Amino acid sequence: MAEQPWMMAEDEVRALLGRVRAGRSLSPPHWPGGARAAVALSFDCDHETFELGGGGRAIGRLAWGEYGRRVGVPRILDVLGRHDVPASFFMPAMCARLDPDETRRIVAAGHEVGVHGWLHENNSLLDEATERELVQRSIDTLTPLIGERPVGFRSANWDLSAHTCRIVADLGFTYDSSLMADEAPYELLLDGQPSGVVEIPVEWLRDDAVYLMFNRNPATRPYATPDEVFAIFARELDAAIAEGGLFQLVMHPFVIGYRSRIWLLEALIERAKNQVWFATHAQVAQWVAQQAGLTS
Repeated sequence: MAEQPWMMAEDEVRALLGRVRAGRSLSPPHWPGGARAAVALSFDCDHETFELGGGGRAIGRLAWGEYGRRVGVPRILDVLGRHDVPASFFMPAMCARLDPDETRRIVAAGHEVGVHGWLHENNSLLDEATERELVQRSIDTLTPLIGERPVGFRSANWDLSAHTCRIVADLGFTYDSSLMADEAPYELLLDGQPSGVVEIPVEWLRDDAVYLMFNRNPATRPYATPDEVFAIFARELDAAIAEGGLFQLVMHPFVIGYRSRIWLLEALIERAKNQVWFATHAQVAQWVAQQAGLTS
């Protein structure tokens, strides 16, 4: 049937679409402190698991991931620290096991750490039991390192199975940040029912890797300069401020952490300063949930 999608019956289409759907918008009537908009910066600390999670073993690619840990994350923490801006770092649990001190340093600097899989695995390829076990194992790994149970989940590569969002809800996450049905936060519907899980939506065009990534397979090279990428991000930021909405951004330490690129992060912060509420994804999720009456 998958090879002939035009043969799908309408009830089959509706069942597929209804499995995970965008529910009510959680765009709040106002942001804390009278801010014109909210800015939620995030960094996916894939490191070596970017290669490993896809089944690769290339030593050069593993070293590229290591650069993210050795150079990228310290540079990011330096920029955020100088501007006193909090952010969310999504961490595959194996990365946290390989270098637990990195996770501790991120938390000590006042940032959030969320779940990003066990080994940056593609959830869409897993059966439900395996996927659930890996998410639970990731929670168990991160909890003692960050001093509390993580409240946020982001699926690696934004690849989700039909079971991912149900697992996220069942395991008690406050929010997910893997879907793209809106620019504003919204409540996830699971099989047509409100789940209580907040979606902090992502988008490929607000992801540094889309523009700046080097890949051998498939063979791709960056198609935009850092200045062009900044122009896109800045337009997204300015529009969010004009609308009173949310500007959410995804960056990767092994992509943005270079000398010729790290300035993008600082320039965006400086552009937004004194206009927005800088918050972690967890803080945004908590705020919009409270405003909508999802939590007391």
